Amino acid sequence: MTRNEVRNCSRHALLGKAIRALLLSTMLAAPVVSAGADEIKPLRLCADPTNLPFSSDDPGKPGLYLEIGQAVAQKLGRPVSTTWYKSYFGKRTVRETLLSKQCDAMVGLPLVDDFMGPAVIFSKPIAHEGYALIGAKDRKLTGIDDLRGLRVAVQYQSTPQNLLALRDEIRKVTVLSPDEGMTALEQGKVDVAFIWAPVAGWLNKTAYNDKYQLVPTEGAGLLWETAIGFAKASGALRDEVDGVLPSLQSDISALFAKYGVPNGAAIKFGQANQAAQAKEPVTVGQVTSDKPVQTAAAGGGDVKAGRELFNGTCAHCHGPDAVQAERKIDLRLLKKRYADDMESTYWKTVHDGRPAKGMPAWKDVYSDDELKNVYSYLLTVQGASD
Repeated sequence: MTRNEVRNCSRHALLGKAIRALLLSTMLAAPVVSAGADEIKPLRLCADPTNLPFSSDDPGKPGLYLEIGQAVAQKLGRPVSTTWYKSYFGKRTVRETLLSKQCDAMVGLPLVDDFMGPAVIFSKPIAHEGYALIGAKDRKLTGIDDLRGLRVAVQYQSTPQNLLALRDEIRKVTVLSPDEGMTALEQGKVDVAFIWAPVAGWLNKTAYNDKYQLVPTEGAGLLWETAIGFAKASGALRDEVDGVLPSLQSDISALFAKYGVPNGAAIKFGQANQAAQAKEPVTVGQVTSDKPVQTAAAGGGDVKAGRELFNGTCAHCHGPDAVQAERKIDLRLLKKRYADDMESTYWKTVHDGRPAKGMPAWKDVYSDDELKNVYSYLLTVQGASD
């Protein structure tokens, strides 16, 4: 073989090695690209780690809402991840998880018009939740008249407490929680408990061996629909979830039964007490006020709409109806604090927020017209704490 032939063979050998190396590197890289393209994002659920029967970080007892979320994710063909946050912060929990894009969906939010304003959108209803009468299984519990002469446990500042307020023939025993109401029933201190049904049902199943009957009640402030909540920018995900919910209804009903939460027919309740209800003060959150709601425009906005939006979104930090004992976040002092700069300070704060102090920016959540309504409402409460 000549020297030129040797050179040509060497060139061919090197070229062959280069081609094989290129093919090998392409084969190795291909699965990585494919995996990235086909990766399925998890459905991120907001949940409380210690809030049975609704949710728990115990894999053996994940809770009603978490299991519903898992069933939805399975239908969508998506894995699940969980963002844990204590739910006793109420609407602040929604703001700091769902509205802060820490999670995608929150199961079990009340499907009511004034819940977090337009910032939260909802799926189709998944169930009904509310208050129930709990008593011995042989006791007749078909309406308010069956409570005459009985001792009835009612939760502090709840609809049942207001409903029975003027019924002198019913002895009311105030309790602070469903747990306390069930304990009073078990200890014979009351004859009936008129308390929050989901927790009462869970306790009846797990702590009292289904000893008591639970009768869901229906009436103003007693029963409402619940749904899955999403941030308003997640309309496409909401529509996906709505598409699979009808096929999950039997599974959801089974989960309610599993956790002892009543989800059946409710008795009409409260109609007999219309006169008493008409005399009751207006209750917002934990604050009771006899003061009429102002509806006239102030500051160019709708005061009534502003109050509803304020109590739905801002009240968890600044207090229902802006009643707040902590002066630095008492919005009834804005005029006193900022004088002629009150309006400009308000707009800068709600538009840009004060992240270092826990105040989010609302300009991408609410329109300026909606924020103007809130400002108009705040004008009506200035000086109320002086």
